[in-house]
Amino acid sequence: MTASTETWHKSACILCENNCGIQIQTDGRRFAKIRGDKDHVATAGYTCNKALRLDHYQNGGTRLTTPLRREEDDSFTPIDWDTAIREIAARLETVRDTHGGESIFFYGGGGQGNHLGGAYSGALLRALGARYRSNPLAQEKTGEGHVDAHLTGGHTTGDFTRAEVSLFLGKNPWQSHGVPRARTVLKDIAKDPARTMIVVDPVRTETADLADIHLQVKPGTDAWCLAGLLGILVQEDLLDHAFLAARTTGADTVIAQLKAVDVAACARTCGVDEDLLRRTARVIGNASSVATYEDLGVQQGPNSTLVSYLNKLTWLLTGNFAKPGAMQPHSWIAPLARYSTHPRHTPVTGARMPGGLVPCNVIAEEILTDHPDRFRAMIIESSNPAHSLADSAAFAKALAALDLVVVIDIALTETGRQADYVLPAASQFEKWEATFFTFEFPHNTFHLRAPVLDPLPGTLPEPEIYARLVRELDAVPRSRLTALRAAARLGRTPYKLAFAALAVLDKSTLAMAPHLLYETLGPTLPDRARSAAVLWALAQRIAKEHPAAMRRAGHRNADALFDAMLEGRSGITFTEDEYADAWNYVPHPGHRIPLPIPELLGLLADLDTTPAVHTTEDFPIVLAAGQRRAFTANTIFRDNTWRKRDRQGTLRVSPHDAEQLGLSDGAPAQITTSRGTAQALVEIDDRLQPGHAALPNGFGLDLPTQDGGTERTGVALNTLTDLTWRDPIAATPWHKHVPARIEPLPA
Repeated sequence: MTASTETWHKSACILCENNCGIQIQTDGRRFAKIRGDKDHVATAGYTCNKALRLDHYQNGGTRLTTPLRREEDDSFTPIDWDTAIREIAARLETVRDTHGGESIFFYGGGGQGNHLGGAYSGALLRALGARYRSNPLAQEKTGEGHVDAHLTGGHTTGDFTRAEVSLFLGKNPWQSHGVPRARTVLKDIAKDPARTMIVVDPVRTETADLADIHLQVKPGTDAWCLAGLLGILVQEDLLDHAFLAARTTGADTVIAQLKAVDVAACARTCGVDEDLLRRTARVIGNASSVATYEDLGVQQGPNSTLVSYLNKLTWLLTGNFAKPGAMQPHSWIAPLARYSTHPRHTPVTGARMPGGLVPCNVIAEEILTDHPDRFRAMIIESSNPAHSLADSAAFAKALAALDLVVVIDIALTETGRQADYVLPAASQFEKWEATFFTFEFPHNTFHLRAPVLDPLPGTLPEPEIYARLVRELDAVPRSRLTALRAAARLGRTPYKLAFAALAVLDKSTLAMAPHLLYETLGPTLPDRARSAAVLWALAQRIAKEHPAAMRRAGHRNADALFDAMLEGRSGITFTEDEYADAWNYVPHPGHRIPLPIPELLGLLADLDTTPAVHTTEDFPIVLAAGQRRAFTANTIFRDNTWRKRDRQGTLRVSPHDAEQLGLSDGAPAQITTSRGTAQALVEIDDRLQPGHAALPNGFGLDLPTQDGGTERTGVALNTLTDLTWRDPIAATPWHKHVPARIEPLPA
């Protein structure tokens, strides 16, 4: 696919969950110009500065162009694809036959924009009998998902374009987005005198600058802040009793406990003036609509699952669900995780697995043991856990203890360097791709992206890699493929009937559905869109579960929806709900929301005796390991030249701490934690309060140099983090709350 400089190719940004629509003008294989796509169904031309630098993803790093095999001396040998597939399949079979399929562990299968490839991993795992998996969500959202399962039954999203009150909790949308067209929406809220923006954050962020109320809590005390707000809402009777009576169960239990909250004590603990806390609660309680957004600032800190529960009680007790400007459930193209009120547990440590995901902070412990059920092999796709998970040294040791590590990625990452095999994938702009971050209500949208370029020679899309491994394992009878191929040639209706008949005859048909679709329906799709075949099955599910909403969105049936996906270069609306439909998403009896979660109410009751301070004399500073800034992004940017500012990744400290510790602006400092040390240049920043420091995300990659070595810029954050500092419910890490010591170094 050779593109001319006069042609604009529609695609999407891959750097955050919003996946803003973009257009790309190419010059050979380079992205000469990038701009927002004004026709995009969700973002309408909006984009931030980071998307405009995506050529640094596509062409800035050193790409892999052949499979690599690690030799006994730890060097890598390039091998051909047939050899790689044959050897990997044989070694996976050995692990399976010796230790059982459950000893094979899968990590990744996504990222911020490449979920379509990961959808095919399930067939390979089922062929191997593997059932344990994880991904970066298990570092972030599983505590919230656990709470959602108990309350509304699924994920909820805020309607910030219409909310009278918008509450951002540990969230700075100005930099991290998360809200479609984030900066436009924030500015609209800020300039409207009838609307109120509330920010709960220990840092005076750019979003806090726009806010009407900034509750600048002490680091790690968000639970006390929210408990205080809820105590005021109950004690001043600012609740929606009609909503609670008609739509919830167990409200009296929750209200009785919140009546006993000592608001003054909560205010003292979180460092917020009690009068401001009371004024904030009254704004929330008297508003016609409230929408909230919690993010990593609290989800990667102390009491994170409890904070999620208290946040959701804030809008549930005030009746802010299933109405304009409030919190909404939504449809999915494909659920990112499946949450249950009774999650499974990991085989060795017995940790809960919210969403069916192994918590990232227990992976090393699941491997570094003599337990017979320990993991023996890992398949890692489109992820870099050796860099992104807490306590990099422990994770490296765990990788070394495995019998087999296979990494699928576009570059030789920190994880790839520790693998037995590395398989080179096509980039996200060299294949059909999509994201399943479909979070909108009432109009929910989806964007299937066509390739902008042909795959770099020597690379393969992930669906083809998985298909070759399944073929080598001989996991699907050829007769089944022959029957489905014949039906596909006759058309979609005969194909659907044949697929349904096979599913009745053989229950494994559904388990292997992604592979079957890729091999049989895929070759019939236009424009070499073979990887989009799995979307046909997802369209069937949407038509079954949301028929009226699908038709309101303009699709008469599942095949019409599938065709729209294939053709909609700027995305499509796939469901259009009505507000009354929101209650159909609540799975509990009578579609009522059960408010008490006994375990979390127990944690709330224990706040009086729960430590609010985790620093010590040795480690007196709370370090936020991973602050979003204007020139930070996730580490798929394996190229440091994209940054216009903060090129080294400065350590931000408050003026008070700089004076007390003898730190100078621009001078080097050493950061020490219980797990390691690092060095960074100091930036004195009055946005931070005393006792709080921050390092940016996206740094610390070991990038190749011309002499064959590697060079690291900035701090690799997880050389400093500790995997044992984690939430008691979801085991999510405390990346944003790392006790540390900071000392000046000679310039």
